[in-house]
Parts: sequence; C-alpha cells; structure tokens
Amino acid sequence: MAEMNYQRTVASTRLEIQQLSGTELQQLQLRRLNELLAAIMPTNEFYQSKFNQAGTQNSGFQLNSLGGLAALPYTTKSQLLGEGVGGKQSTACFAQNRTYELDDYCRFHRTSGTRGQPMVVLDTQSDWDWWMETWQYVLDSGSMVATDRVVMAFSFGPFIGFWSAFDAVVERGCMVAPTGAMTSLARLELIQSIGATVVFCTPSYALHLVEVAKENSINLSECDVRSIIVAGEPGGSIPAIREQIESNWGAQVIDHSGASEVGPWGFADPAGRGIYINEAQFLAEFISIETGQLIGSDRKSGDGELSELVLTTLGRAGSPVIRYRTGDLVRPTWCDDQPSNFVLLLGGVLGRTDDMMIIRGVNVFPTSIEQILRSFPDVVEYRLTAYKDSAMDQLKIEIEDELQQPERIKQALQVRLGLRVEIECVPKGTLPRFEAKGKRFVDNR
Repeated sequence: MAEMNYQRTVASTRLEIQQLSGTELQQLQLRRLNELLAAIMPTNEFYQSKFNQAGTQNSGFQLNSLGGLAALPYTTKSQLLGEGVGGKQSTACFAQNRTYELDDYCRFHRTSGTRGQPMVVLDTQSDWDWWMETWQYVLDSGSMVATDRVVMAFSFGPFIGFWSAFDAVVERGCMVAPTGAMTSLARLELIQSIGATVVFCTPSYALHLVEVAKENSINLSECDVRSIIVAGEPGGSIPAIREQIESNWGAQVIDHSGASEVGPWGFADPAGRGIYINEAQFLAEFISIETGQLIGSDRKSGDGELSELVLTTLGRAGSPVIRYRTGDLVRPTWCDDQPSNFVLLLGGVLGRTDDMMIIRGVNVFPTSIEQILRSFPDVVEYRLTAYKDSAMDQLKIEIEDELQQPERIKQALQVRLGLRVEIECVPKGTLPRFEAKGKRFVDNR
C-alpha cells in the first residue's frame, strides 16, 4: 500500500510539471541544462572538442537563457560514430560522446544499424535511473498500474527499447513476462493464459499477431489486453494502422518514441492526435524544412510547420547529446488547453528527412502511402521500393491483397496524393514479416 501511495505521489508530480506555463517550463529546462553542462564538460572530450571547434567554449559552460543554446553546434549521428569530431575512437563502435571512462558504465546496448553502422551506446547506473524516470511518462500515458500483467513481445538482444521498458515496468510493480525466442503463436497463447492486460511490441508485430491469430482461430478481442504500447516505427500514430490494431485487438494503442542514442523522448496524446515531447527531460528545437531556420522558440511561431526534430537530453550525463539532429520529421504545435502543456507533435513522427521522395513534383513520405494502404483491410502486407529513373524519383508498391484488386488502391493514391504508382500484387506470405522495426520501405535511389 505504501508503494502504491508513493507511485501516485510521483505521478502527480509528473502531471504538475506538464501543467507548468511556458515560462516556468523554460526556467526548469535552463536549470537542468546548466546542471548537465557543469557535470559533463570537465571530462567529456567529445563536447569539449565540438565547442572548441565552434568557438563557443567559455569558462563556466553555463547559459544565461535557453536562447544561448542556438550558439552551440549541432550533433549528428555520424559524429557520434567518430566521423569528423575528435573523441574516444574505438573499434567496438562505441558512441563518441562518453563523459567517463569505460569502467564507469554498466549498461551496454547497440543500435539496430538499419540506417548504417550499428553503434554501441553505454549508460552508467545514474543514466539508467534517468531512463526509468523518463519511461514513467510513457507508462502514465497508458494508465498502467501495479496490478497490470505485461507481455514483452520482443526477442532478447542488445536493443535498448526492450530492456528499458522491461525495467521501467518492473519498477512500477507490474508482473512482466519476457517472451525471448518464443514463436508468435506461443506468445499469443501466453497472452491468453496469464490474462495479460498490456502488450509491448512494434506496430508491425501487433498486426502480424493479428494475422497469426486469425490463422489459428484466436479471437484477440476476447483476450484481457486493454493497451498495446508500441514504438520503433511511425505506425502507432498513423490513424489507419492504429485503427486496424485497435479494432482487431479490442484494445487501445499507446504510441511513444525514443532512440538508443537519445532516450525515450515522447509519449502518447490520450486523444490519439500524436506524441508529446517529454519537455521535463528533453529540450526540443525544430528546423523548418522549408526555410532551414529554427522555429518555435517563442512556443508559437511555426505552429504546425513541417520540421526536423532536434533534441538535447537534460539527464544521462554519461552519454549526453546536445542539439542532436534526429532526422525525424514532425509538425509541432503549442496549445495551453491540452492535457499537457508540453509541445505536441501532430501525427507523431511523420517520417525521416532522408526518406522524402519527390515524385513528379509531389513531396511524398512513406507514412503518407502507408496510411492509405492500411485503410484497405484486405491488404495484408506491403513493400515500397524507391528507385531512380534518370534523375527522377520513382516508386513501386508490392502488396499482398486478398481481393487481388490493385486498381482500387491505384485510384486511392491518385485521388489522395495525386500520384500514379506502379502496384504489383504478390502471393500471400511472400513479403517479409517483422518482429522489430518494420522494413517496408526499400530505398534504392
């Protein structure tokens, strides 16, 4: 009982932080940012080098206002991999932004490498405590309580999302079932047998479990699952994908966002409009795709404008990132009459800056096409392939369509996006299925 009362008190504090005014929130962020800078700059060779090269070094490494952040250089993933900035070189592909010696770290994780070379990210115990604190905002968005029974539908491995989610749920007091190398059918049987109320997985895998359930005459809506917490890809905030998952499972989809090198930075809006950035733990900036300039410094200008998300951690001193260009495309909005005063990203993460295609003059993102494809319940699986034809971007779509009627999909793409796209129906089961991040977009440009 004492533990439950403590959890309620801490959750109340998190809610109070979300209700701070813009000025109060910025004061909190400035204090935390200066505390971080004071902690890391004496020994973090990566940021010492970056700031020296940019001519922004000062004796105290303290900012008088958040406006001073713009004078600091951006951080990129290639730099964390040791390309172009001095730091601790390593054949093990350790991220370069470590503040301490290797012996001070106790957590080892690695990025998936889906967009290049895998990178090892390390955390101290204090860093991991920060991860747990940040994760609680995600669990709050799913209304999770200590009596929940949770199934983690992931394989074991160096992927940080599973381990951080697992430990955060344990900290909340829930029963947690890891599923390791179980088959999809075995996972479904486990969900039924223990009366699981919450499932953690990717959106792709939630839909794959729907497919497996149908093949084995399992009615998912009769299970006790009330929430499916998803991440790893944009699907949780794409309405058509979210609706497919929710209608088949009879459960609510709770989206969130994070990255190995950054942390769990986003949690779901209860109304399903997108993702809130956890501004208690991260500083967010936005680079306009149209102008290349920063927007939203006054929490007003640039509202809803397509932008690249830039994040600074306000914790995680062992592996900090300052002004990290995530490559994520978002539309930020600020409004004081929402459940949270944190910035809301409409539609969540819309795509990646390097995924955008220009097809016959039309800017297209894979998520826009996926939203249309998932609006057809008879489309079981699909794959998008981008390629060059002379100097022009082109797109081919392969679909597993139970109706074998690609013309209706061609028409929908023509009407909603103004695109004429090659669509090929392929036999059911020939396209890959995914447990982790879905790889439905193949970029051969």
